[in-house]
Amino acid sequence: MYISPRSLFVLTFISMVTVYLYVFGHEKTVEIIKAEYLMFLALIPLSFISIFFKIKLKDYQLTNFNRNSNLSFKTTVLFFLAFQVYDYISYDGFEGMISQWILYWVMGLIALLLIENINFYKNYKLIYKNS
Repeated sequence: MYISPRSLFVLTFISMVTVYLYVFGHEKTVEIIKAEYLMFLALIPLSFISIFFKIKLKDYQLTNFNRNSNLSFKTTVLFFLAFQVYDYISYDGFEGMISQWILYWVMGLIALLLIENINFYKNYKLIYKNS
């Protein structure tokens, strides 16, 4: 079964907010999310760039230049667990650890958009250079 990265990000965001509301309550959850507003602002230009390339390249067959750079699920989980142990020790236990999840989620989304935009840009250069 394959789950697209976009669907996975939506599901993880819903799960994360649910855990936050259960553990921290409404006010603290909103405060944690607001604390990452600069990260959310970084998503805006990356999203516009992605939309621009999707519109420009919609009629072309795209090459996936990132096909050899995917991390395995096992590697991703090991990285996540290592950061969780570090956060548990550094941020005063369980509550401090899960308060960092929003940061990881936003950074993951930024990384996904950057990788997609780089792939779009390489395709754009390839297509319009040959035109």
